Amino acid sequence: MIHYLIGVDGGGTNTRVRLAGRDGAVLATGSSGASGLRHGIDKAWSAVLAATSQAFAAIGIDTVPMPACAIGLGMAGVHNKEWAAAFRAADPGFGALVLDTDGFTTLMGAHGGQPGAIVAIGTGSVGEALRPDGTRVEVGGWGFPAGDEAGGAWMGLRAIGHIQQVLDGRAEGGAFADAVIGACGGARDPIQVWLGHATQTDYAGLARFVVAHGATDPVAAGILTQAGAEAARIARALDPSGSLPLALCGGLGDTLRAYLPAETLARCSAPHGDSAAGALRMIELHLKDANT
Repeated sequence: MIHYLIGVDGGGTNTRVRLAGRDGAVLATGSSGASGLRHGIDKAWSAVLAATSQAFAAIGIDTVPMPACAIGLGMAGVHNKEWAAAFRAADPGFGALVLDTDGFTTLMGAHGGQPGAIVAIGTGSVGEALRPDGTRVEVGGWGFPAGDEAGGAWMGLRAIGHIQQVLDGRAEGGAFADAVIGACGGARDPIQVWLGHATQTDYAGLARFVVAHGATDPVAAGILTQAGAEAARIARALDPSGSLPLALCGGLGDTLRAYLPAETLARCSAPHGDSAAGALRMIELHLKDANT
């Protein structure tokens, strides 16, 4: 019998869990490191279980009672069907499990399961919409480095491109370039080493320098302006008529509001809830459907 509901937001940098009772009332939260499927199935489950264990520990339960738990997961990387199948197959024994993209759970959280659109900007990026007729629309979400425009890793990749040109003498430097160079090793040889093992999460970690110098450095400002334009393009593709409510979500969502074109910003409203809340709503609806 299910006694607990778990909502998981599994991203390329962080994992956040919301633990609720069977009635949906939130009991505790937990967090851990990256669980995007790109990082490996074992690592993804380890991060999910670490955050889940933290949440249960907060209510005085030392061991996660998996058979008594129904878990809803919104995970980065679910677009890759092979990764998604492998993740499901590695289920450690939860009583019920529903897996979808982190974009969909962000949508569910932002509009409470009602029609609307979101552009989620975090480590990566994706746009999702739910139309009044129940149709789902997805834009982007192709993954780093080929896609994920406007996301943190996308910004970091452009920051790295800039410092390469600065170190070569092809572009002028400044405080922004100095900060990125320092974070990646400080000189050409250690930066080459950094590049050899850098992950999506590592590139996303450089976005903080882009944001910090956006008001003073033209290159950083240009990256943010381009990111805002990319987010607007995703929004237009999701809902060309502009009739659906739109929320800008994710860890970089608030930051990019200042760089959105005016017509896109005018459409934006604050999300009602986050991806973990959406994942919790998703598993609630699954159990309700299963019992009808």
